[in-house]
Amino acid sequence: MLLAIDTSAGTSVAIVDRDRGILAERSEADTMRHAEVIGGMIQAVLDESAVARAELSGVVAGMGPGPFTGLRVGIAAARTFALALGRPLVPIVSHDAIAFAHFAADAAAQAAGARTAPLLVVTDARRREVYWSAYSGVDELGLPVRLDGPGLAKPEALPALALDAFGAFDGAFERLDAAEISAGALGMVAELSFAAGRPFAADEPLYLRSPDVTPSNGPKRVTR
Repeated sequence: MLLAIDTSAGTSVAIVDRDRGILAERSEADTMRHAEVIGGMIQAVLDESAVARAELSGVVAGMGPGPFTGLRVGIAAARTFALALGRPLVPIVSHDAIAFAHFAADAAAQAAGARTAPLLVVTDARRREVYWSAYSGVDELGLPVRLDGPGLAKPEALPALALDAFGAFDGAFERLDAAEISAGALGMVAELSFAAGRPFAADEPLYLRSPDVTPSNGPKRVTR
């Protein structure tokens, strides 16, 4: 079983199991309250799932893309929790969770023989920019296949980026603008990836640009 945490958009925390799925999940859409709510949400999902901390085999961290201030809260919480438990940190690209949930919901149409359109996942990057990732569909395990991204772009640049990413496909792609990321879906991507021996994401936050606040290049000059 895994504890999964994502703060790349709002805040989402879940307990997942490969065989039983999402056992408990809590989400908060407010993008300004990550630090205030995350501790209580972790305790809530542990209580609801009746999973003892010692039963967890790892902690999943959504690595973004996401704005610096919010994203680092979830990654720091996941790293701290993993260290305290003596369990591994499992880094997963947050956009993969969005694509996984989308394609899973579309499974009935796929079973009926309908063609699944490739998917462009888009999330808010602030500063009048967006994060994006392009997916061709899912593999035999139901894991999303990422063609390109994550990337950062102006909204008006997305059509050209999508044309490059989906140029090999015959037909239109589907665009999904997501405001939230499910930690439950994030955790299931981790569970399925581990079971199949697939590599996880790099253990590096996907800020994709410099933080809003940077330190000065030297000591502050004092005048009298």
